[in-house]
Parts: sequence; C-alpha cells; structure tokens
Amino acid sequence: MTSPPPPALLVLADGTVYRGTAFGARAVGAGEVCFNTSMTGYQEIVTDPSYAGQIVAMTYTQIGNVGVNPADEESERPFLSGFVVKELFEQPSSWRSQENLDRYLARHGVPGIAGLDTRALVRRIRDVGFQMGVLSTDPEQQDEAALVERARSEPGLDGRDMASEVTCSEPYLWSEGRWEGIAGQCPRPEPPTPTFRVVAYDFGIKRNILRRLVENGFEVTVVPARTPAEEVLAREPDAVFLSNGPGDPAGVDPGVFDAVRRLADEKPIFGICLGHQVLGLALGGRTRKLKFGHHGGNQPGQDLSTKKVAICAENHGYAVDADSLRSAGEPVEITHVNLNDGTVEGLAHKTRPLFSVQYHPEASPGPNDASYFFRRFRELVARHKAGEPVTGAEVASGAEV
Repeated sequence: MTSPPPPALLVLADGTVYRGTAFGARAVGAGEVCFNTSMTGYQEIVTDPSYAGQIVAMTYTQIGNVGVNPADEESERPFLSGFVVKELFEQPSSWRSQENLDRYLARHGVPGIAGLDTRALVRRIRDVGFQMGVLSTDPEQQDEAALVERARSEPGLDGRDMASEVTCSEPYLWSEGRWEGIAGQCPRPEPPTPTFRVVAYDFGIKRNILRRLVENGFEVTVVPARTPAEEVLAREPDAVFLSNGPGDPAGVDPGVFDAVRRLADEKPIFGICLGHQVLGLALGGRTRKLKFGHHGGNQPGQDLSTKKVAICAENHGYAVDADSLRSAGEPVEITHVNLNDGTVEGLAHKTRPLFSVQYHPEASPGPNDASYFFRRFRELVARHKAGEPVTGAEVASGAEV
C-alpha cells in the first residue's frame, strides 16, 4: 500500500498560510513569491536562472504530465527556491520524458508543494503585490508561526546583485543550435552567412537565447557578468549581447554599467530582459519595481513603429521608467510597450547601434511572435560592420527583416 505524501506548507510574510502535500526535495526554501501564467513549458520555467531567489506558482492546474528531459533545460540546474502547483502528475506521458518532475526537483534540492488552491494564492499576490514567502517540505519544520517569522526576516530582491549568483565562472563558447526535431519534419534552414562574432554577457542567460543567436549566424562567446570592457574588446567581437537574469537591475554590480557604457561607444549592443534594464540604467534611466511583475507566455507587447502586437513570453518584476529615459539626456526612443499596463518593453538609441527588449523573443516556453528581434540584431551588426552609420532606432523602426 502506497503511503500518503507528507504535508507541506507555504507561508507568506503577511501571515497567510497554504497547506498542501510535499514533492521534490525535503527542504525549506525562502524567496519572493510570484506566479507564472504559462500553460506549457514548466521545465523551462524551473530551469530559467531569472527565477533565482523566487518561489514560483503555476496558474495552469496540471503540471508534470510530460516529465522532464535534458534537451528542455534552460540552464545547468534549477535556481528557483520553490515550486508551487495545483495538481502534480507523477507518471509522465511523453516519449521524450526521462524523469518525472518530483525526482528531478528532489535531485536538485528544490522543494515543491501540490494540492493547494493556486487561484487563492494568485489572487493574494495580485491584491497585495510581491511578498516574501517560505515553502517547507521538511517534516521537522512545519510550525506555521516559525515559518511566518522566517518569511518576514528574509531579505527581498531589492538592491541585491542576483546576477553574480547565477553567472558562469569562466568564459565559454556556445555552438549548439535549436532542437533538431523529429524524423520527417521539414528541415530547418542553415544559419545565414557570414558569421559574426558576438560576446554574450551572462547575467543568468537562457540556453535558447544562445541557440537563437547561433541560428541567426553568430559565433557566440559567453563571459561572466563582471567581465571588464577591455577583456571583451580584446576578443574583437562584432557585437555585444546583454542577457536576461534575476533580481533588481539597480542591484547589479556598478562595474557592469561602466563596462556597458564603454562598449556602447564602440560596438552594437542588444539586450533582453535584465540586459534591457541594464542598458536603460547605463544610458541614465531608472528602474522601478512592479506590483506583481509579468511572468508568463501570454503578455501583449506592441511594437510602436509597426503597431503590431506580439503575444510575448515575459519574466520580470522590474521595469525601466519611461520618464527617466526622457530626462536622461540620451537620445533614446521607446519602441515597445506592454498593453496591459503601459510599461516600457523596448528601447533603441537614435544615434548609436543600441537596442533592447524587455520580453523574451527566444520564448522557451512561449510563442515565437517576437523572434524577429534576432534578425534585427543581425541586420544591425551586418550594417555596422559594413561601415554604415546605422542606429538602433533605425533598425527598430519599420517592417521585419
């Protein structure tokens, strides 16, 4: 006879307590509680380094039904502090599955809780905003009052340099393209030529971003977050990429902004997510925290030049402040906005080859509506290398390339 799963608790700093059953590791995880509205791609979410320091709740009810496999990992391991689901599937139904989600999280030391009312949890976060929480699957640590006190004493994400906690330790080359797919499907096109060299700053980079860069004809070298500009320039790149990553952009090491400002004088730059925010701060803007952030694969992002709306994959709790960009003195154009709340989702420089986007054009998980950003980056680099005085705003305006 199978024994029932052990109990688990999720408590919030405001004293709210949610009871469920444990899966994953028998441990206690603390972090900022957020929710993700994606209906697929839970493994990509679990392994996205941008969730470092957070407990993630899935709004979709059935999680674990396709198991996990190495090809869908977005990093070397999960970085999140805990995982919250309504219903856990312990027996996957997928030919690609190599392990169930329960064992995968246990192997990586991540606690999970299932069986709680995720609708009530999401409503709580939407009403009161982000707050710290503690998830305990440890049978010896199920005292609600003690866990609430711990949640109240945990440091939040504000002001913390989370990028330095998830970045790589040494530079490395990346050459893998997108998943080849299955027998019988239409072959993917070959990457365009010529190949351009790009140095990618790892603030918590997702592997599918690297795959997309390769697919668009880039030779990719990944470097740690605190790599000085001189070391990047010594590699003689054609361009620089600023990656996604976790936490508060204002908490990133000040040397990163110095490096970006130096590189912006010489090389084309493209930033995604945290990289977008870092570029905005380097250009004199400010960032602010959102009430509960944008996390999911169904966010509407509008390109202000074409007026087209893309359904986007997003994962961020901070945003670049539009007014601060306008008053910074740099000729920066806001190129994209989120239609739900009007926040800045893209910017481009009017005199230099710099542009960035807040959401995730590489998806994984999510729709591919915004994948054109990688083609725009290639166009920017190609024209700059050819000696044209091309700007980020010029490439960011008009139709797809």
